[in-house]
Amino acid sequence: MKITINFGIRQLLLKETFSIAYGNYNRRDALLIELSYQGFKGYGECVAIDYYRISLEDFIVKLKEIQPLLEKQIIVHPEDFFRTISAMKLHPFLLSALDCAYWDLFGKLENKSCTELNNLPVENLTESSITISVGNSEDQIRKIEKSTWSRFKVKCKGLDRNHVKRLWETNYNIALDSNASFTEEDCIWLQQNPEIRRFAYIEQPRPVDQYAVLKKEGFANWMADEDCRNTDALEKLLPYYKSVNIKLMKCGGLTPALEMIRKAKKLGYKVMIGCMTESTVGISAGCVLAGLTDFADLDGANLVSNDYASGNYVENGKIILSGKPGLGIELK
Repeated sequence: MKITINFGIRQLLLKETFSIAYGNYNRRDALLIELSYQGFKGYGECVAIDYYRISLEDFIVKLKEIQPLLEKQIIVHPEDFFRTISAMKLHPFLLSALDCAYWDLFGKLENKSCTELNNLPVENLTESSITISVGNSEDQIRKIEKSTWSRFKVKCKGLDRNHVKRLWETNYNIALDSNASFTEEDCIWLQQNPEIRRFAYIEQPRPVDQYAVLKKEGFANWMADEDCRNTDALEKLLPYYKSVNIKLMKCGGLTPALEMIRKAKKLGYKVMIGCMTESTVGISAGCVLAGLTDFADLDGANLVSNDYASGNYVENGKIILSGKPGLGIELK
């Protein structure tokens, strides 16, 4: 008996407009992949992100092309499966959906959770932040004060120094995410200002590959997001960034993320496991890595009003692992 694959596009509706430097969003389209074998089903997901130039329709064309190869696949260890699909030259987002779906399926077949299969820590997991959309400082601070979460990632569109000062004066656990909207002058001011140490980190301050102005030894904990898409980037970024944000879709799934985290730690980086706006399908995969990281930003499913899955999840910042086989994913 061979693996069978099904796939289709789902629409994720957001609880409120999500505003970042790249634009405003009320929904995300997600490609859901289901791998089946002997009655067991594993699930993976990737989403359409415009600033990554993702076309789910193109992914479906590719899936139809490789479907005969996938359905000839026998059950092997997930690392072997990853080597097989890596040879197909897939986009990292699509590679991630397939890799995570296979880890979920394999764990269910073995009756072991993904954390068991990889000997991953399951206790004392770092808490996740929740994202505060771009807005004026009064609205952002009001949302923080009303929240039941304790860690916050505040989105910025450009740098307003008075806005930043108001945020650090709140004494909440806050990180800033510019989505590449800060100028070189902004970055110089930030990394020379001792008060910036009040922020947990400052994520992707500059456009991709425009990080030369960043000084790792400054006061800012610069965190690379779009600048750090795979293992090869880690050594190149070392003089500039103290931290890296590892996202499964960005690097190609759980298998490369595990390798990337281990190399980043050896190089001395602080590591965050991050996410896109995803359902619990995607978040369940990210949650299993939280025991290896210093920061977590896994609030994606918490921003969605029509989540179509259950599994590992985040509640008020606390990451809760189901302990079920695979990634524990079930569709509602």
